[in-house]
Parts: sequence; structure tokens; C-alpha cells
Amino acid sequence: MTPTTLELLLPQWQGGNNPDYQIGNEILATIVPTNQHIERVEVPIATDSLPTQTTGIDGETTLLQQFQSTADILAVKHPQRIITLGGDCSVSETPFDYLNGQYDRFGVIWLDVHPDVSNATNSHHIHEMVLANLLDVGAPQFNQQVTNHLKSSQVMLAGLDYQALRPMDQAVNQLPLTYTTPEDLLDHPEMVTTWLKTNQIQHVAVHWDLDVLSPNDFRSIYPAEPHTNVADFPAAVGRMTLKQVFSLLAAIGQTSDLVGLSIAEHMPWDAINLRKGLATLPIFQ
Repeated sequence: MTPTTLELLLPQWQGGNNPDYQIGNEILATIVPTNQHIERVEVPIATDSLPTQTTGIDGETTLLQQFQSTADILAVKHPQRIITLGGDCSVSETPFDYLNGQYDRFGVIWLDVHPDVSNATNSHHIHEMVLANLLDVGAPQFNQQVTNHLKSSQVMLAGLDYQALRPMDQAVNQLPLTYTTPEDLLDHPEMVTTWLKTNQIQHVAVHWDLDVLSPNDFRSIYPAEPHTNVADFPAAVGRMTLKQVFSLLAAIGQTSDLVGLSIAEHMPWDAINLRKGLATLPIFQ
């Protein structure tokens, strides 16, 4: 039987310049369910350290090449649905571009404590501007690489810590983008499905940055690094629980056709620290 769903293993780390996201991808690949309708493909990713920055974007040339490799795979496989296992948040750019070109009445739920709408004037990390690139307001070279740009009306931010928006995040208001906060979703979880119905979104893709979760509920995220104080974390920290997120994802899937799901920024600290420690032992060298 021909698979209808393509699962992309995309351990892309250059968007946040953090190689540890590669280990997060390996662990995700062992966790996610599989069946005969899902074909798994690994996108080739550079593992060398990033070269000295020559543009405003860290790893720009490498990232553009990897986005193109992802697009080439999608053009050949032509899937109906895409599951993307990251890697940093930039992994959603090419799959969502592809899906927006495949479906009418397509929308995106950006499940993230951050909006990822910065640009090359206020950030040098692509994982902080991936949604901006999809909306054609991000970094110029990446804007140009996207073929099927989203409109603001196609996007809803879910779990956004609006009170913690930084200057680099202000495009949320300028575009403007519809958003819900963790408190909104706790009191009125139906806000997301109401938005889908109101905007007649028939096909939907969800970008799930795991840092939308509270580090007290889920430990494999950047703010949950052992022996650190979450209160000292320099950016917004998620406040949702796994139970909340899965309830929300189930409701989204019951309301619209879920054709895309990206899981990004998995940071399994125990596995990372164990591997790094073992690598120092002579027996592994």
C-alpha cells in the first residue's frame, strides 16, 4: 500500500545554532508511533560546526541548502500529510510551505510560547523567524525561498506568552496575528476550534514547539536544564501541560483535517548529558 503520510526526520540544529537538537531528534524518532501508512525519510543535515558568520543569519547558506533538500524530497514523494520531527523550530518552514500549496482553506496553529516572527534586523537565528519567513516578513533570502506564503488570517498562535513579548516579537501586533495565551486555553480551550470554524479552515498544520510546555510538567525542553533556575531563563517559559496539549490537538483533529504536525526543540537533558559524559571515556574513543 502506498503511504499517504511522510515522516521527515529533520535533525536541523543550525536555526538555533544548538547541535544538541540532533539528539532530541534521535529520541523523538524512537518515541513516535509508526504504521504502514507512514513512510519515514531522513533529510541529510550538515553536522560540522557553523562557519564564521558572513551574513546577518547564522548558518544561512547551510540552512538554505537544507530547506531545498527538504523541498526536493517533498516534490518527489508528494505526500498528503507530513509529520516533521525536529530539530529546532525552523523545521516547519518547508513542510508548511508545501502544504499551503496543496490545500485550499489551509490554516496553521502555531503552538509555541514564542511567536517566531523576528527578522534579520533583530535576530540572527532562523528558528526565531521561521513563521515570519512563511508570512514573507522574515529574512530576505528565506522569504524568497518560500513558494506559498501564508497570510496572517491563516495563522493562530496558541499558548503565546503575550505579556513577555520582546521587541523582536512585535510583528504579532503589526501583522496582526490572532493569538491565545496559556490562560486563555486553560479557561476556554474551545477558542482554537472556534477560530478554525469561523475561518472555515478545512485543512490544518500544527507547529508544536515543546517549550510551550511547563518545565514542571515536561522536562525535555531547554528551560528545564538540570541545576538551573527557571526564573532566570532569559525568554518566555511555557505554562501548558502535556494533558492540555494532547486534548487541544485531539480537538483540532476533530474540527479540521490535520495534514501537518511538526514537533520541535526536543531537549532530552538526561540523554544529552549521558552521551557527552560517555564520550569522554577512553573506551568510547
